[in-house]
Amino acid sequence: MTALLLALGASLTWGVADFVGPWLGRTWGTLRIMLWGQCSGLLFVTVVVAIHGGGPRSGAIGWAVLAALSATIGLVGYYQGIATGTISVVAPIAGASAIVPVIYGIARGDDPSVGQLVGIGAAIVGVAFASMEQQDGKRAAAAGVGLAVLAAVGFGFYFPPMHAAGAADPWWGALLFRFASVGFVSVAVAARRPTLRLPRRVVWIVALVGVGDTLGNILFAAAAGRGLVSLTSVMASLYPVITVGLAAVFLHERISRMQQGGVVLTLVGIGLIST
Repeated sequence: MTALLLALGASLTWGVADFVGPWLGRTWGTLRIMLWGQCSGLLFVTVVVAIHGGGPRSGAIGWAVLAALSATIGLVGYYQGIATGTISVVAPIAGASAIVPVIYGIARGDDPSVGQLVGIGAAIVGVAFASMEQQDGKRAAAAGVGLAVLAAVGFGFYFPPMHAAGAADPWWGALLFRFASVGFVSVAVAARRPTLRLPRRVVWIVALVGVGDTLGNILFAAAAGRGLVSLTSVMASLYPVITVGLAAVFLHERISRMQQGGVVLTLVGIGLIST
C-alpha cells in the first residue's frame, strides 16, 4: 500500500507539472522552459540528498542515466506535442506509457489480471480515437499526435530503469537522474542555442514546475523499493487525469466527440491497468 501511495503522489505532482510546464512552453519555448525547470529540480534534489546525508549504497543507481535519457526524449516530445496540439489529447496518449512497464513485468514473469489486459486494449483503442480529428470532412491525425506517441514511448521506457535505480537507492537515484537529464537538455540547448532569458515571475513558476517534476521522481524512486515495477509504474502513470482536468478548467479546450470518447477510453484503460 505504501508503494502505491508514493506512486500516486508521483502522478499527482507530475500531473500538475505536466500541465503548467508545457503550457508555458507554448509561449516561451520548449528548451528554455525545460532547462530552467531541470536546473531548479537539480538544485532541489541536491539539497534534499545533502540533508539526508550519506553516499550512494549501490552502483545500480547508474540505471538512472538510462532512465534520464528516455524520459528527456519523452519530455521533449510531450512539450512539443502540446505546443502544436491540445493538452486534452496529447496528455492521455502520453499516459499510455503505462503499457510499457506492464509488458516489461509480463516478460519478467508477472501475471497480469484480466482487468489489466482489458485496460491495455482500452488504452490502445482510446489512443487511436483520440488521435483522429476531422479535417475538411476527412479523418486525419490530430496535431501533435506523433510527438505524443514519442512521449509515451520515452516515458514508458523511463519506468523500468528508474525502478531499478530507485530500488537500489531512491535518493541518489533521483539525484543522478536529474543530473543526467540536465546534461541531456543542456546538449540540446547548446545545439539549438535558443534564447534563455525569462521574466523573473516566469522563472519562479518554472522553478516550481521543476521542483514538482523532481518531487515526482523522488516519490517514484521511493516507491520502487517497496513494490513491483508493473504496479508502481502504472499507478504513477495516472498523471494525465490531473493534466486533462486542469486543461478543462483553465483552458476550456474543445475536441471532437470522437476524441472525447478516445480520451475517456484511454483514461479508463490506464485506470484498469493500475488495478
